[in-house]
Amino acid sequence: MAESEFAGKRALVTGAGKGIGRACVKALREAGAAVFALSRTQSDLDSLKSELPEVHTICADVCNWNATKELIQKALPIDLLVNNAGVTFPESFLTMSEESYDRTMTVNTKAAFQISQLIANDMVERKCAGSIVNVSSVASEHRFIDHTAYCMSKAAMDALTKIMAVELGPYNIRTNSVNPTVVMTAMGVKAWSEPTRKKGMLDQIPLGRFAEEEDVIVQILHLLSGKSSMLNGVTLVIDGGFLAH
Repeated sequence: MAESEFAGKRALVTGAGKGIGRACVKALREAGAAVFALSRTQSDLDSLKSELPEVHTICADVCNWNATKELIQKALPIDLLVNNAGVTFPESFLTMSEESYDRTMTVNTKAAFQISQLIANDMVERKCAGSIVNVSSVASEHRFIDHTAYCMSKAAMDALTKIMAVELGPYNIRTNSVNPTVVMTAMGVKAWSEPTRKKGMLDQIPLGRFAEEEDVIVQILHLLSGKSSMLNGVTLVIDGGFLAH
């Protein structure tokens, strides 16, 4: 991505402390955007700041909406938004706790709705074109055992993406999602390192590998950019053919 691609644009990335979110912050900054990185873990933001001193950091737990809202309002205006914050608690349907269910749905779906609504209203008020990318998952379409709330939250994320595209499109605000398979972040490596489990998943991916962070980041930046100006309401699957079965 050319350095001037996002020059003069202000971007907010949630879940920016680790993995895809952190890589997205770096890529957007390299492409010329002024970037606001939101994470609930101050130590992650401190290390990110040490790498990229010009990045603006926001420490907030998106489950605490009043505090998060106040901090994001201070960062406005925002032109580009990546809703990446997400959690999962691998528990069976029969034993999943209400606490795990509530936090999964709040972080993965409700927070994306609330943050998008806040930022989109500001875009509309400014009569400014904008682009929003929601980080979803193949779990929105494929049901993984012991991931009831996670699958539900990602299915809801896809529905949110489409209704936002329909309602915000007339204001020249585009909304799309990326839906990757397992991504080799530190969390992904840990979760899928067990040989039998890893092989069982890889055997279902025609390309025979998991996604790397860069496979996802390049698509997020493409969807944010003007090069995808006619893409709106797309759920872009990044799965090596997993869902093609």
